[in-house]
Amino acid sequence: MDGTLLNTEDLYTEATTELLARYGKGPFTWDKKIKVAGLPGSYATNVIINEYKLPLTAEEYLKEVSDIQLTKWPKTHFLPGALELLDYLKQKKIPMALGTSSTLLNYERKTGHLKEGFEYFGDHIVTGDDKRIADGRGKPHPDIWHACLDSINADRNSKGLENIKIEECLIFEDSHIGVKSGVASNAHVIWIPHPEASHLFDESEDGEYEIITNLNMLDKAKYYLE
Repeated sequence: MDGTLLNTEDLYTEATTELLARYGKGPFTWDKKIKVAGLPGSYATNVIINEYKLPLTAEEYLKEVSDIQLTKWPKTHFLPGALELLDYLKQKKIPMALGTSSTLLNYERKTGHLKEGFEYFGDHIVTGDDKRIADGRGKPHPDIWHACLDSINADRNSKGLENIKIEECLIFEDSHIGVKSGVASNAHVIWIPHPEASHLFDESEDGEYEIITNLNMLDKAKYYLE
C-alpha cells in the first residue's frame, strides 16, 4: 500500500523529518529510510532511534511521530496508475489482496477518506498487526503474502473454486524489504521503487523481479491480464 498504491511514503518522510527537527536531527533522507521502509512499525522505530541517537524510548517516539502523522494522512492520494489498475483488475475479476506492514488503525486512517479503490480487496486485507502474522515474522519474511493468499483461497474454496498457487501470483512492492519478502514467497515480484531511492540498491542481491517506474507501465499482456 505505502509507496505502491498511495503517496504515504512521502508523508512518512515529512512526519519523521519534522520529529527529528525537534531534536536538532535530520532530515530523514533515503539512505536512512531504505533501512526501515516496509518494516513493521515497532522495528522501524528502533532503527530510527538508533540511527539518529534520539533521546526517546520507542513508546515516546511512536507517540510523537503518530501525532504528526495524523496531520498528514488527510493528504493521502493514489499514485499514478494505482486506482486505474485496481479498477481494471476488478473488472477482469482478478482476485486481489492487500498486504501492508501498517497497523490496522493506520490503514484505516490512511484510506478512510478515499472514496473508492480499497473496497476491491474485500476481506483480503492483512495488516502488520494481524494475528495471522506471528511475532517477528513481518517483512522481509514472506508470511504476510501467504496470509493474503490463504484468505483468497478460503473464499474460493467456499465457492467451489480451486486454489491459486503462490507461484501464480503477482506481488507489487515499493520497498527493498518488501521485494525480499515477495521473492521469498515464490511469487513473481514487480518493484516500483521511489525515484529518489532506486539508485541506492544493488539489484543483484535479491533474486528475480521486474522493475517499473509506476503502475501505468505494467505490461498486462505479459501476465495474461488482458
